Amino acid sequence: MYKSDKNRNPNIRQKLYEIIYEADTPAGKWFDVMLLILILISIIVVMLETVESLHAKYGFYFNIAEWVITILFSIEYILRVWTIKKASAYIFSFYGIIDFLSTIPKYLSLIFAGANILIALRALRLLRVFRILKLSPFVGESQGLMKALKASRAKISVFLLAVLILTIILGTIMYLVEYQHGSGFDNIPKSMYWAIVTLTTVGYGDIAPVTPLGQFIASIIMILGYGILAVPTGIVSAEYSRHKEKKIHHNTQVCPHCHATGHHDNAKYCYACGLSLNE
Repeated sequence: MYKSDKNRNPNIRQKLYEIIYEADTPAGKWFDVMLLILILISIIVVMLETVESLHAKYGFYFNIAEWVITILFSIEYILRVWTIKKASAYIFSFYGIIDFLSTIPKYLSLIFAGANILIALRALRLLRVFRILKLSPFVGESQGLMKALKASRAKISVFLLAVLILTIILGTIMYLVEYQHGSGFDNIPKSMYWAIVTLTTVGYGDIAPVTPLGQFIASIIMILGYGILAVPTGIVSAEYSRHKEKKIHHNTQVCPHCHATGHHDNAKYCYACGLSLNE
């Protein structure tokens, strides 16, 4: 009897691992889809609970629903820790931290009043949709964009410094032109705020020049703003084109040893730890 159970447990553990961590299999995809539905229901319940009229009428049922969902998430978290070979790899991973933070608030509400509002953190778990819907090409494109941003950070830093200097100059000029006319340019920092709002073409309208000279300068700044907005876009676009790599398809397989994701299709070994993905 013991021997039979001993042989059966590793199979159950492996099967659960494939269902919980991999979305390439039908069972794994269904598990993650149901998980997302549960997360959405949880978020909706939290939002509805903040409506006073609904909370007064259905607060008891909202509380029961939250506890049921929290218990299910707790079971899922425990199974994730149990099925992976190196538990710390999951616990301290990005999704592991998100899963923990989205599960613990309801328990904390027993000690600290209002802590259950943090349940809204469960929305972050919706990031799993990238794995479920096989959107790995989009993840690859986002990595390419990050590389372009890193490569252009020096140019963008110089550009931002130039914009900062420009706002100081423009803010000072507008202060000298407008401060005596009660138009809101009471000091240079406030005038710099106006210059930033105008350069970015936001235009809140809380401060506006009233003198002809100030309005003329404002018109120049507005036109200048369109050119300024285009500069960082052009810098990043150029770097993105330069660093664009050949597309590589990835799957949703998770390394059972180190919890690394984003492996190439047909990969047999983990790119991070080098151990077999099929053990």
